[in-house]
Amino acid sequence: SSPYQNPRRLPLSRPPAAMDPQVTLNIRRSDILAAGEDPETLDVGSNLLLYTLYDFLPAPPVSPAAARSFAAASWVPDGVDRISCLPDTVLREILSRVPAKDAARTAALASRWRHLWRSAALALVDSHLLPGGGARGQLVIGAPSPRAVTATVSRVLAEHRGPFRCVHLTRTTMDEHRGEIVRWLDTLAAKGVQDLVLVNRPWPIDLRLPATLFSCAPLTRLYLGVWRLPETAAVPRGASFPNLRELGLCLYSMEDRDLAFMLERCPVLEILVMMTSHSGVRLRLVSQSLRCVQLGFTYLEYIDVVDAPRLERIFQWEITSPSLCVKKHSSRIKIGRAPNLRMLGYLLPGEQELGITNTVIVAGSKENIVPSVQILAIELHFGVRDAVKKVSGFLRGFPNLETLHVQSVRVSEKSTGKVNLKFWQEGGPIKCVVEGMKKVFFYEFRGSKSEVAFLKFIAERGRVLEQMVVVVAIECFSSWDNVNAKLKPLASAK
Repeated sequence: SSPYQNPRRLPLSRPPAAMDPQVTLNIRRSDILAAGEDPETLDVGSNLLLYTLYDFLPAPPVSPAAARSFAAASWVPDGVDRISCLPDTVLREILSRVPAKDAARTAALASRWRHLWRSAALALVDSHLLPGGGARGQLVIGAPSPRAVTATVSRVLAEHRGPFRCVHLTRTTMDEHRGEIVRWLDTLAAKGVQDLVLVNRPWPIDLRLPATLFSCAPLTRLYLGVWRLPETAAVPRGASFPNLRELGLCLYSMEDRDLAFMLERCPVLEILVMMTSHSGVRLRLVSQSLRCVQLGFTYLEYIDVVDAPRLERIFQWEITSPSLCVKKHSSRIKIGRAPNLRMLGYLLPGEQELGITNTVIVAGSKENIVPSVQILAIELHFGVRDAVKKVSGFLRGFPNLETLHVQSVRVSEKSTGKVNLKFWQEGGPIKCVVEGMKKVFFYEFRGSKSEVAFLKFIAERGRVLEQMVVVVAIECFSSWDNVNAKLKPLASAK
């Protein structure tokens, strides 16, 4: 399913440094060898990254694990093969809904099917060619038989006249087959591929895609993993993706001009997914079609929503610094014209700056608000006073908020001060809390006084509050009695 329909959430806890994508992306095999280390250490790390990437990629529309049953044949009264009596167009549609390997095998089924698979819209998924079918989520260390997989892919692309319903190539060591990549893209462009997932198995992690990618004009969905985008100078003038609605960039390396160039050539793009950048992301959004933006495991410098009239959601998590340095980094989210923005999160008070350019006059004074946002998510260090102090300002920017998600984050450094109920009360009324907030979801509750004070403030001031869900961090409590004891102050909320 597309991220727009079913957004994927990864754990919000920080990954260990040895597995962190930003660390691994900055390591090269030559560095490992120069240090006298075993390069297999790097291979394990890269496969762990690929495992995360595979889990994030959209699932192929066909599966080799689909149930097959011949039980129905026993009750067919006359034993007539009615499926083979169907028109060719219907039979080709059937073949487009099974893996390419199974579609090809129908040539041996009966003479009626023999010619059909060559003109059916095939779904080619190279992981289906591996032992066990390359089940989704299966970690394949070392990519079994990459040359055999490559040879099979080349043969299918050459022999099948097309078109291709979808092509997912995620298990081939692309660096060993650069010539095949160019030929594959030329073939796919000629045969009208609409759904393409292309992952480069390291190494190198910064292998540049050929400019022929832009010749795949029929594409409606494109996911690229562990690549550099094509050189902009090599792309023909006027080349674009006129039908592309969903674009995913995962474990990628690019410069600002590369990303801007790519977005400019996607005039109907609706979904943009960016996962684990090799460098800081500076995202400037000017789009008449974009509806959803998702970022994960990314060093975000800024998002500037300049003009995006159809944008409905911005979803981010695990926003990190590429150098993983101790020094704090403050990224920026600026919201300009986005009249349909409904969902925004996870914002990081204390670590991110929020800028709103839409100004209204309220009670004789100017306020900057985003009136369309109904769902907001924040990730907050309740033990860092400076971060907590910014929450009120964030909430005031969304007067029509109905649902609030709060992720409480464990503070790695020493606490800088607790915040009590009086702090929230002295801050004055917050319109969305008093008049609009109906649901509050609080995750990883650890029982701190600052957490309880925040929840009690919401419970007392929320005039239309209907539901409050508190999900506890189970490692912080020895029994449910401990949980109840920590939450007891909420029972006395006025």
